[in-house]
Amino acid sequence: MAVDILNELAWRDAINQVTDEDGLRELTQKESIGLYAGIDPTGDSMHIGHLIPFMILKRFQLVGHKPVIVVGGGTGSIGDPSGKKSERKLLSQEDVAANVEKIRAQMAKLFGENGFTIVNNNEWLGQMSLLGMLRDYGKLFSINSMLAKDVVASRLEAGISFTEFTYQILQAIDFYELYQREHVRLQIGGSDQWGNITNGVDLIHKLVANDAPAFGLTVPLLLKSDGTKFGKTEGGAVWLDPEKTTPFEFYQFWLNTADADVEKMLKFFTFLTQDEVANLVADLAKNASERYAQRRLAQEVTTFVHGEEAMHTAEVMTNVLFGNADVATLTTDQVAVLAGNVPTFAVDNTEIGLLDLVVAAGFEKSKTAARRSVKDGAVRVNGVQIKDEDAVINPADKYDGKYIIVKRGKKKWAVAVIK
Repeated sequence: MAVDILNELAWRDAINQVTDEDGLRELTQKESIGLYAGIDPTGDSMHIGHLIPFMILKRFQLVGHKPVIVVGGGTGSIGDPSGKKSERKLLSQEDVAANVEKIRAQMAKLFGENGFTIVNNNEWLGQMSLLGMLRDYGKLFSINSMLAKDVVASRLEAGISFTEFTYQILQAIDFYELYQREHVRLQIGGSDQWGNITNGVDLIHKLVANDAPAFGLTVPLLLKSDGTKFGKTEGGAVWLDPEKTTPFEFYQFWLNTADADVEKMLKFFTFLTQDEVANLVADLAKNASERYAQRRLAQEVTTFVHGEEAMHTAEVMTNVLFGNADVATLTTDQVAVLAGNVPTFAVDNTEIGLLDLVVAAGFEKSKTAARRSVKDGAVRVNGVQIKDEDAVINPADKYDGKYIIVKRGKKKWAVAVIK
């Protein structure tokens, strides 16, 4: 393994802490290792904040290492106290199982068909008895050191249940099991996972050997230039599930990145080289209004998460809604995407008067007002400006008779969905 992946991660500002950097560098340059990051299925989709450790796994995969993704069907039934000020609400086993499958599908999309493994830690944690866990592992953990971990110490005043207190033991067992099963030598997680990760390293050293090659690496908390946490928007989380956040909305999130944050996001969320990033940053300094760096960022991340076709469609939608693209060139499938991102309304599969269409779209409250808009040339139907107030629109004329696109002025859009 000739590539010094740690130097690459350092350039990308992607390392917060590492247990033994020299030892890990030597091992990763000598052989292909297994490494893992986990996610508990507390929801039915990942959001972009979850991507942070998995971007690092992907980078290891691209230089020949073998990522293992743990979807925590076992730990997800308990609840990780990390980053939480109060107890998590326990999910039913049915909800956990359903979420596991949805997240598994998202991971397969990110990591491809080959060269990685997805496991569910319920395979081993679910088979463990309470007495077995206490005898085999409980004796190896000091209450004193567990209380000193940041994840627990931060919760002592507010209170923490025994259930969540023992989470760190379960995560340590995961690392030990994967060390044995999948040749995993490195665990990766967010900065709040440091205590859990070092517990796993310590457990392997106690059960295997003091010099067993087990390492931990955490990723920094990603903050925007204004000091706010990355990934949060006024509308809530930005999901990887296209039903929760459409690829167009996903693309727009990255396109709207502030100039001060673009270099950081390009380094962390794309696979562009140092020279490519440097050229984009230099171009941004000269031509900030062109936002080429933001467009490239949006292209790269949207393609990684949703695929090239969805990215191109998101670009088309961007050019339609915010540029000068001609909607007459859209395919029916593209209009369906547009309909998912602008107001829609239903009309019967019959001819409809233009004034009625403008009122039905919600652009005007009365035909009188609609008539003025039409006469002023403010109304376009399927990309064509119409000034004839007596015009009649036939749904069969465009888009396979399924949609009519209506626009008023420069910014008001609506799509009529034909019943």
